[in-house]
Amino acid sequence: MKLTLLVCLAGVAAASALPQVQDRHPEYTAETLVDERVDQGDGNFRYLFETTNGIKTEKVGTPGSEGQSNMQGRFSFPLTDGGVAEFSYVADENGYQPSSDLLPPTPPHVFRLLEIAAEQRAAGITFD
Repeated sequence: MKLTLLVCLAGVAAASALPQVQDRHPEYTAETLVDERVDQGDGNFRYLFETTNGIKTEKVGTPGSEGQSNMQGRFSFPLTDGGVAEFSYVADENGYQPSSDLLPPTPPHVFRLLEIAAEQRAAGITFD
């Protein structure tokens, strides 16, 4: 009970400080330029979002072979040095696979570990 009360009080304090932060840092405030959403209700969807401060994202989803949503998309946001961070990704049966010039290269040993994991799955080995 005391923890719940403490969490609620912390939330109220944080919320009351937000307008002050926005007054001192107007760059934290953005308006939505584009907000397009299409969901066909069968696992197929498209989402596009863009704000006045340079944040952009778009995503397309399709039903996956194992009941999950497969997605591919991209997002970008401005960097403090004036550049733009750009990422693209695929998320499917093989997991989340991001791509960007800003990401470090994958170490060679990771590919060997993925091979070992595939061999173990093929042999019926599972881990809890």
